[in-house]
Amino acid sequence: MTVEGGRLKTYVEGFDRIMEGGIPEGHLVLVSGTPGTMKSSLTYYMLYHQAMENGITSVYVTLEQSRESLLKQMEKMGMPTEPVKDKLHVLDLGIIRKKLKEVQGGSSWLHVFKSYMSNLKENLDYKILVIDSLDVLETMAEVSNRRTELFYLFEWMRDLGATIMLISESSTEKIMDGKYDEGYLSDGIITLKMQVIREVESQRRIRCVKMRETNHDPSYYSLLYSNGKFQVTRVISE
Repeated sequence: MTVEGGRLKTYVEGFDRIMEGGIPEGHLVLVSGTPGTMKSSLTYYMLYHQAMENGITSVYVTLEQSRESLLKQMEKMGMPTEPVKDKLHVLDLGIIRKKLKEVQGGSSWLHVFKSYMSNLKENLDYKILVIDSLDVLETMAEVSNRRTELFYLFEWMRDLGATIMLISESSTEKIMDGKYDEGYLSDGIITLKMQVIREVESQRRIRCVKMRETNHDPSYYSLLYSNGKFQVTRVISE
């Protein structure tokens, strides 16, 4: 299931090597970046290959894109749904809302959402949970005291006993300037960005900014996708 040391491979060629084999199991990792940097595709890719290679059960919660749209997109990228349908469970906001109405009563949306995800953990025993995105989750939960509420939200996620990946639309600069609480609350931060390298050309870049329990390379790498595979290469040109 994992490489030596209890790490989950991302299956991004070259990227696991710079993180001593992958993401430590049980970590809560922020995957941040501006729109178009392939955050959703990258995290789904990891879950897909963990299901295919190791039979690991995971849940991908999409709060913005519909389940049908996401799966169609991933199939076009060479990840057919059928081989992993019993291991990789994709839930969208419509499905969750329908389930929540059955049990909500007078409870807050966030409280019922937590209960639902906890019940799923008991029933499916998923090892990896992706929430796409933290921004929408905060909006729907009507977070008022962000620092306190995020702290307790992150603690609840850690108690699930899974590896958590939180997708965020925050840019690298915002995460790194210390104003965003999720940066220091998380165990790891992987950032993606679009780098203009010529007037008519941009390049996707990826960086492991932070990964606890890991001697990682914090440099930016070029992120490439070709023939159904993600890979990173050294940045050659600016």
